[in-house]
Amino acid sequence: MLVSAVTLGCALLLGQVEEPEVTAEAPVEQAPEPPAEPEPWDFQMAIPTAASPRFPSDGVQIRCLALPPTPAVPSGQWRARCDDAKKECLVSPAQVLDSQGHETDQPLPRADWCVSRVMTPETTRQYRLVPAIAEAPPGWYRDERGRVLQYNFDLHRRVYVGGAWAPRWLRETDRLDERARVDFGVELEWPEKPDRLHRMTLLDTELYLGDAPSYDATLLRYDFRSQNNAPLFRVTTFYGRPRRFDVYANLGFWMEVLHGEQVRREDVHADFLNVAATHVTLDLWHSEDLVSYVRVRAGPSLERDRTNGFYTLVPAAALEGDFTLDRDGFHHVRFGAEAQKVLLAESVEGRPLRPERLRLRAGYEFILLAINDQPVSVTLDGRGTWRDDVANAPAGWEWSAQAGLRFSLWAPARRSAPVSAPGKG
Repeated sequence: MLVSAVTLGCALLLGQVEEPEVTAEAPVEQAPEPPAEPEPWDFQMAIPTAASPRFPSDGVQIRCLALPPTPAVPSGQWRARCDDAKKECLVSPAQVLDSQGHETDQPLPRADWCVSRVMTPETTRQYRLVPAIAEAPPGWYRDERGRVLQYNFDLHRRVYVGGAWAPRWLRETDRLDERARVDFGVELEWPEKPDRLHRMTLLDTELYLGDAPSYDATLLRYDFRSQNNAPLFRVTTFYGRPRRFDVYANLGFWMEVLHGEQVRREDVHADFLNVAATHVTLDLWHSEDLVSYVRVRAGPSLERDRTNGFYTLVPAAALEGDFTLDRDGFHHVRFGAEAQKVLLAESVEGRPLRPERLRLRAGYEFILLAINDQPVSVTLDGRGTWRDDVANAPAGWEWSAQAGLRFSLWAPARRSAPVSAPGKG
């Protein structure tokens, strides 16, 4: 462990008193030299500890300081954030420290550039130097050695790959299929204004491996949501004191392009390609930053039945929700229920003319740990599907419980990430 305060050098010698020239005939006894006045940094130049103050990350200029070399910081290179009115500077070593509190050759990562040649040694002598911990970006934490770690993650902006155990139970045949799932994709999110949010998913892919391999993949999914500050209509009640209630229409747009699905049941199969789907969305509730929501959406899609070789029109309606449960983005809950009706289909032996589908899904994902500041999360998922669009297969429910891990190759801090230590406000 680092000692709480490592002295940054012996007291600087302000100068030596030159001995007067004496003769052998008249030796002169030298008066004792008064103790030198300590420099302002003689008692302040200590290695920062966990209890040291932290640089605020507020864009204030960081200055480079060149101080006398010490055993702990032989380069003499320091960073300072100075309050010129108080004549005080928060200082930290410019290099990462090792476990013994000595500087290494590694510069502080994710730190602002410091400006050199701002403070001369004469100017520095006028300031009180206080050991502190350098600034860190929002969503990041810096320890007393100058190392950083990310503790805030945005799982709506990431590149991920994962795997899961995903057994499937077919109720009609009372059979349990042992399967494994491999999934990957890219999720993006960006605000246009405080009241508008765009979200995009690329290459959202799930591959199921087992006795009956299958896949579910989407090339592109786009989602736009907004907050309408003007009420759609106003309701006034007159029971007692008149009261007004505003009803808002927070409409949005949802689109999906090239969604492929492969279905395997017993010895029959079906392949579908949803060419394009466009839905209108209505938020029943959303968070202030529009990230979490409960909404309904509905609209048509053009689908290609690749097994039977014709196109169909598939209107759909869904109720779905997405919740980020905590400030740092560690816990996420998603759920959805979607109903589809296949129209304009040609007659196929072994299935109805207008097949239907019902999909249910609920999932929970939480971050377990991070490797190289990239989160590894646990995914728990339950799904149910009822369909009668697979020819010569009995209509019925298909249930799946899935549990696995997901590694994010890139997941920055949330846009609302605070500048503070983990667990502190």
